[in-house]
Amino acid sequence: MNPQHLQLLVTREMPFGKYKGRLIADLPGQYLNWFARKGFPLGEIGLLLALMQELDHNGLSSLLDPLRK
Repeated sequence: MNPQHLQLLVTREMPFGKYKGRLIADLPGQYLNWFARKGFPLGEIGLLLALMQELDHNGLSSLLDPLRK
């Protein structure tokens, strides 16, 4: 896990779809799980979505709280 990726989760916005403009870290778990079932997009956005889904699925989303400040 790259620490820079964790920082991107709290600064990068979703570039498309129903939650366009929302921070990756703030995406609903159901939406992240949908990507996990259907397949994550290629590139950095897919990597970030997969990382956030893993954090959310394992109840570790609170680890991002210190990075939000």
